[in-house]
Amino acid sequence: MNWTRELSTTERRTLRGCFAGWALDGLDTQMFSLVIPALLATWGIGKGQAGLIGGATLVSGALGGLLAGVIADRYGRVRALQITVCWFSLFTFLSAFAQSFEQLLVLKALQGLGFGGEWTAGAVLLAETVGARHRGKAMGVVQSAWGFGWGGAVLLYMLVFAWLPAEWAWRMLFAIGALPALLVLYIRRAIPEPPRATPAAAASEGEGPTVGIFDRSVLRATVVGGLIGVGAHGGYHAITIWLPTYLKTERHLSVLGTGAYLAVVIVAFICGCFVSAYLQDRIGRRRNVMLFAACCAVTVNLYVFLPLNDVAMLLLGFPLGLFSAGIPATLGTLFNELYPRNVRGRGVGFCYNFGRIVSAGFPVLVGRMGESLPLGTALGIDAGIAYGLVVIAVWFLPETRSRGLSGAAPGDDAPAERQPRAGASL
Repeated sequence: MNWTRELSTTERRTLRGCFAGWALDGLDTQMFSLVIPALLATWGIGKGQAGLIGGATLVSGALGGLLAGVIADRYGRVRALQITVCWFSLFTFLSAFAQSFEQLLVLKALQGLGFGGEWTAGAVLLAETVGARHRGKAMGVVQSAWGFGWGGAVLLYMLVFAWLPAEWAWRMLFAIGALPALLVLYIRRAIPEPPRATPAAAASEGEGPTVGIFDRSVLRATVVGGLIGVGAHGGYHAITIWLPTYLKTERHLSVLGTGAYLAVVIVAFICGCFVSAYLQDRIGRRRNVMLFAACCAVTVNLYVFLPLNDVAMLLLGFPLGLFSAGIPATLGTLFNELYPRNVRGRGVGFCYNFGRIVSAGFPVLVGRMGESLPLGTALGIDAGIAYGLVVIAVWFLPETRSRGLSGAAPGDDAPAERQPRAGASL
């Protein structure tokens, strides 16, 4: 982390603020998956209803990401970040007072708008503040904050459920979810809005009159970026939803239910973000995405086609978690560098969150294929399709490493602003 010493005061403050925001985002979001058993027992709801709450949160998260992009372009990156942090904190807190399944469904869906929007707002703010030389490392490190938040949620879950009976513990856990709102005080005091570019710099970056993200000048970036988002999210959700079921029901492995497996997955996610952070600044955004996507496809197929015992599955869980984290750790950097400032928020929000919405079809595809094929075969094919789409799509984008962004730290960005814009028409 010696590179952080080269950052300006504003860059370091923004890095800390975005890291804290994403960590607290992960903390609040992962709470629900941990309290599902308590909800099943306390309210007597079915697994399908619990799944509906989770699904509604994911869909609203994608919509929140799209909306936050519009807010960030219109009202500023810092203001969008403040709004989204307060939003998901508020509705996490209100979830503690839900008295029925229907109430919790609505509250969690509203919470999703905030956590989805926070990623978009934070990614654009960070990309425009940190200079091109360290932008990839900064984005990867901040992406790792989700893993730290996930780990924090697990620790809080263990403490609260050891202290209170289950019917009260889940409410206390959600009530604690209001604490991230305090981060807004730091954001307001320490993080300035990235400065607007001078007319000359804006023109060299491709920024002209405000246009839509489907304008001819940025159409390629939008279409290809959206496809990358579909493949990345599709492969990830297919793995996280179906791999545990496959290993439990067809391989009859027990370690998935242990704390050891969960710890391996969380540590692997954090490590994957750090590895991707350094690689994307060294080998470039395109090569990094291709590398991690190919490794994901290979690792999933090793999981489903090799004879595994509990120990082997636990060990192989580390590279799978590492490789699956490397792609989202790069997308924040790549998507920001594809757009001029005046549509950057909308562009980043669309590419990342359009993929979230459409990727819901990949787990469904695995389930349908699993009715006529072995589930492992269906999962391997689906992962190959999803990550293959990522590799093919990113091939149609130019390398954006070292590209300057309007408002980013001066100096190392200046030469890159003369490069052609990635969003050339199809």
